[in-house]
Amino acid sequence: MADTETIRKERLTKIEKLKEAGMEAYPTSSNRSHTIGDFIHKHQALEREHALITIAGRIMSIRDQGGVMFADLFDGTEKTQVVLQQDADMKPEQFDLFKEAVDTGDIIEVAGFAFTTKRGMRSLQASRWNMLAKSLLPVPDEFYGIKDEDERFRKRYLDILLSKETADRIRRRSAFWNTARTYLLKKGFVEVETPVLETTTGGADARPFVTHHNALDIDVYLRISAGELWQKRLMVAGLPKVFEIGRIFRNEGMSFEHAQDYTQLEFYEAFEDYNHGMQMITDMYRTIADEVYGTRVFTIRDMEVDLGAAWETYDYCALIKDAYGIDPLDTDEKAVANAMKDAGITVPADGFNKERGIDLLWKQIRKTLTGPGFLIGVPAYMEPLAKRSKEDARVVERFQPIIAGSEIGKGFTELNDPIDQAGRFAHQQELREAGDDEAQMNDTDYVEALEYGMPPAFGFGVSERLFSVLEGVSIREGQIFPLMRPRSDS
Repeated sequence: MADTETIRKERLTKIEKLKEAGMEAYPTSSNRSHTIGDFIHKHQALEREHALITIAGRIMSIRDQGGVMFADLFDGTEKTQVVLQQDADMKPEQFDLFKEAVDTGDIIEVAGFAFTTKRGMRSLQASRWNMLAKSLLPVPDEFYGIKDEDERFRKRYLDILLSKETADRIRRRSAFWNTARTYLLKKGFVEVETPVLETTTGGADARPFVTHHNALDIDVYLRISAGELWQKRLMVAGLPKVFEIGRIFRNEGMSFEHAQDYTQLEFYEAFEDYNHGMQMITDMYRTIADEVYGTRVFTIRDMEVDLGAAWETYDYCALIKDAYGIDPLDTDEKAVANAMKDAGITVPADGFNKERGIDLLWKQIRKTLTGPGFLIGVPAYMEPLAKRSKEDARVVERFQPIIAGSEIGKGFTELNDPIDQAGRFAHQQELREAGDDEAQMNDTDYVEALEYGMPPAFGFGVSERLFSVLEGVSIREGQIFPLMRPRSDS
């Protein structure tokens, strides 16, 4: 089999053959009259009318049988067979040029008439053709595709071309976000855009990316949430229902569920609390399941999850106390570290504190929970932006949907007390100064906004992790073009 460079040189000579025949290799427009999907759908009528039509697409395969050539064309809607016959309507020079200058992977347009083969295949009898884009590199065989994951991600355009599963996933990804968007718009939410570059990050515990703003000559951060603190400023401004779907960035590790840049939805509703939020999220997740997948039952990591069933409630502190014998509401850093060691969990050497340790203990429990359910009862020291519970001020009114051992979103009754918020930020700042670079920054401007008065509110955020979990793939597989390390020159 010829190497890629040899094939490329051969195809470059075929461009010269096209030029000699007066045909452009890369014309500016097409005469297409029908998509292949339309052609297939209307084939019977087109055949009866004997109407001359023009379709266009990429040649996925060619079969040469001497005086007859068969080509399978694909345009992203459907695939169909084109038949080129030497003694039919096609001029001999057009037939010969096709045979000499056309390869699998080329994008062409073909004019002709609909007909059905003896084997019942809906086809197009070609009368003329024209090159639209000459391929210089060979497209991998459809049957085998690209097996190496690294190569699939680097050449995602080929993976999408060759894999119907990947192409369909992109369509479902679009439907996923548009279903969420439509759901909120129907409920009267206003879609907004908030800054991606920030001087102070907020809305999550995460390590940010840092870049330099040349015009202002300052360092800025890429946001780590979809505008949480900005959207709550909008509620101060009198907009009671707002949401944003956008890209966020976290300079952290990679895993099956973690990426560094990804899409997230966040929304906020004034005059509601987290009890309302749990009802709303149950309904929204079921709506996404219904409209995108046509089912509420999913098998995820060998767990069967029914989003249509009653959702369970998991108490954070009770689960940890039962599993490790410590009460998150009445413990210290040393006891947490000992519990981690007893459970075989490595205690981080740098930036370790009670908060991080409790979170690592919880993550072990989380993996065992099938769901669907809501995790509640999180200690106030774990969540600097949520309002304290009316029943027990040591915990906050926060919930997280749990599906097949994963946290799939987070919502809470928003903290609108500026004095309490300033104190929580101060505690987070102490954690940062002690080495925890994921602790939240002290946003004094946001506290000032709260001092003007923000109504009681509920907020929620969910990332594309929900999409990848429902798809049963890694978050990178669920993305269209995941970030890749550049290839080495060596």
